[in-house]
Amino acid sequence: MTGRRIAAKDKVDKRGKSGENVSRAALFDRMRKNVNRLYASPVWSRLAVSVTTIILTVIVVSVILLLIGRDPLKALYSFFQGSGLAPKPSYSGRTGMFSDLFSFLGIQAPMLLASLGVLVGLRGGLFNIGISGQMLCAGFLATIVVGYSDLTKAAAIPLAIVIGLAAGGLLGTFVGWMKYRFNIHEVVSTIMINYIVSFLTGFFIKTKYVDPIVRSSKAVRANARLNITGLTISHQAIVLPIGIFVALLCVFLIRFLMDRTTEGFEIRMVGANRECSRYAGVGINRVVMRTMAISGMLAGLAGVTYYLGYYNTIIPKELPTLGYDSIAVALLGNLNPIGCVFSSFLITIFQKGAVYMSASTGVVREIASVITGILLLFSAFGSYIRENAILKSRQLETVSDKPGGGTESGPPEAEKNPDLKATQGTGEV
Repeated sequence: MTGRRIAAKDKVDKRGKSGENVSRAALFDRMRKNVNRLYASPVWSRLAVSVTTIILTVIVVSVILLLIGRDPLKALYSFFQGSGLAPKPSYSGRTGMFSDLFSFLGIQAPMLLASLGVLVGLRGGLFNIGISGQMLCAGFLATIVVGYSDLTKAAAIPLAIVIGLAAGGLLGTFVGWMKYRFNIHEVVSTIMINYIVSFLTGFFIKTKYVDPIVRSSKAVRANARLNITGLTISHQAIVLPIGIFVALLCVFLIRFLMDRTTEGFEIRMVGANRECSRYAGVGINRVVMRTMAISGMLAGLAGVTYYLGYYNTIIPKELPTLGYDSIAVALLGNLNPIGCVFSSFLITIFQKGAVYMSASTGVVREIASVITGILLLFSAFGSYIRENAILKSRQLETVSDKPGGGTESGPPEAEKNPDLKATQGTGEV
C-alpha cells in the first residue's frame, strides 16, 4: 500500500514538472514571437534596431573602459558634461552650461547636413563617400569669396549659403555624370576627388591665404560668420549658430522631397531596383545625376556651416573627419531625415564631449572615434536583423496556422507527454 502511494506521488511530481516545463516553454515561445514581431514591424522595427545598436555599443565601450582601468559611468557622463547637457564642476568667465550647449548645436548642424547628404545618396543606391571633399571645397570657396569681404552680415550669410549649394552641387553632379557616362563607380571617383580638393585647397592656402602664426588659413571676418554673437542667457554669453536652423529646414525639405514628390519617388525607386525602374520608363541617368547633385548640395551646406560657422579657419590638406562620421549618423538614423536628427545628436555628444572627457578622466579623446566606429559596425547589421525577424515571424505564423497548433520547435507538449495528455481537461493535479 505504501509502495502504491509513493508511486502515485512520484507520478504527480512528474506531471507537475512536465506542466512547469510546458509553461516555461510557452512563455519563452511567446516572448520570442513578440520580439520577432517588434523587429519585423514596419512601424517600430527601425526604432528597435537603433535602440539595440546603442545598447550594444554602450556595453562594448563599457567593457573597453573597464579593461583600461577607467570608470565607464564617469567617462560616459563626462561626454554629456562636455556637450553642455550636464553641468560641469566649474566654469570660467561668463561661460556656463548654456554656452557649451549652443556650441554643441553649432557642430551638430554640419553633422546633420552631411548625414542628409549620405542619406540621399544611399536612398538612391549611391554611396557618396566624398562628403568631406565637397565640404572642404564649398567651405574654401565661401571663405575666400565671402569670408574675407567687407559685405554686411545680411548679405554675406545668404551669399555663403548659395556658394555652398553651388560648389557642392557641381561636384556631386560631376560625380553623377561620370557614373552614367563612363560607368565609374562613385566610391572611386569621390575618393579621388577628395584627394584633389585636399591638395588644391592646401596649395592655395599655403601660398595666398595662410596665417603665418598658426599656419592655417586666415580667420574669417566676423561679418561673414554664420552665427549671432552678443547674446546672453542667465548671465552666460552664448553664440547662436545659424547653421542649426538651416539644417532643421533641410531635414523637412528632404523628408518632403523623398516622400511627397515625383522626383523623390524616382530616387527611391532607382535605389530599390535600377533595372525595374528602367523598364518602367524612369530616366536612370537623369536620376543618378539628380541624386548626386542633391547629396553634394547638402554636403556643401555642411562645409559652409562648418568652416564659417563652428570654425573660422581651414587647416591645409586636412579633410574634415565629420564627413566620415556622417556615414554612421545616416545608418544609425535608418536613412530617415527625422532619425538623422536624433542620431546626429547622439554622435555629436561623443565628438564634442571628447575633449572634456579626456581632460577629466585621462582617457584619450580618440575613444570618441572608436565609439563612432562601433556604432557604425552595429548599425550595418540593421537590415539583417529586420530581414531575419520578418523571416522568423513568417515561419512562426505558418507553424501556428497548421492544424493542431504547435510551436516552431515541434508538436504540442501534450502530444509528446502521454501522462500530461491524459490529465488535460480532467482538472487532475
